[in-house]
Amino acid sequence: MNLAAYLESRRADVDRALESLLPVPEGPASRLAEAMRYSVLSGGKRLRPILALAACEAFGGDDAKILEPAAALELVHTYSLVHDDLPAMDDDDLRRGRPTAHKAFGEAEAILAGDALLTLAFEVLATRPAGSQRAGRRADAVALVARRAGQAGMVGGQLADLEAERRPPETAPPEWIHRHKTGALLSASVELGALHAGASPAEREAIARYGDALGLAFQIADDILDRTASAAALGKTPGKDERSGKATYPARLGVDASRREAERLLALALDSLPETLARRELLESLARYAVDRTH
Repeated sequence: MNLAAYLESRRADVDRALESLLPVPEGPASRLAEAMRYSVLSGGKRLRPILALAACEAFGGDDAKILEPAAALELVHTYSLVHDDLPAMDDDDLRRGRPTAHKAFGEAEAILAGDALLTLAFEVLATRPAGSQRAGRRADAVALVARRAGQAGMVGGQLADLEAERRPPETAPPEWIHRHKTGALLSASVELGALHAGASPAEREAIARYGDALGLAFQIADDILDRTASAAALGKTPGKDERSGKATYPARLGVDASRREAERLLALALDSLPETLARRELLESLARYAVDRTH
């Protein structure tokens, strides 16, 4: 398959969905809508919604019907970035090649924009795709993303990431942090696609293992890029992890050993894919892209 063409087409689909879901700036809360749109529509790989769409297609589902729930994953992801960049957290000035939301709109506005993106995401997950016959899957989707994005997943990982900055590097748990802060939502993405495709419980367990291994490998690759890539390539400030004393695989193992670990996890992810997939090559190609990327 032509992965570059697939990614470009899917990104365009997701961007159209996001454009339609985000509020139009008008009325007394127009500045809030502006901050939401600024943060979401500033680019990005759209990896999480693309993984959801690909998983749905790979299991033989109608991926066109879950474009909006898939886009909701990008709303959750962007909310996490907006809050992660705040002065009380990672205190960053650059995101996706532009000033971070709190630099462009103000700290209070950025906090509220993140809040609004998260709640909009759950509104979408609870209502799309429409129809009474989909009600059970919508409820399962809300529960799935809530678990992966909350205290037991992404938010818990973010707190552990912050606390690790105040601990000796050898005592910080980078695997636990990465599996929760980054891996949980990536795993939820493929699970969401499988769920809406009507995958069996065993198939969903298998795709969750794929997502879990891929999520950890993705974050290791991200940590390596933080040390090796430029600000222009990353779209954010490089070298911050090392300066902040974050618990990362390169800090613990070095860059070369970290690359080997990412490759091992990639192989584990690919081995986890169930044999019943209708379009296995989609998820194989996306996994390799996520780990071997240069930005």
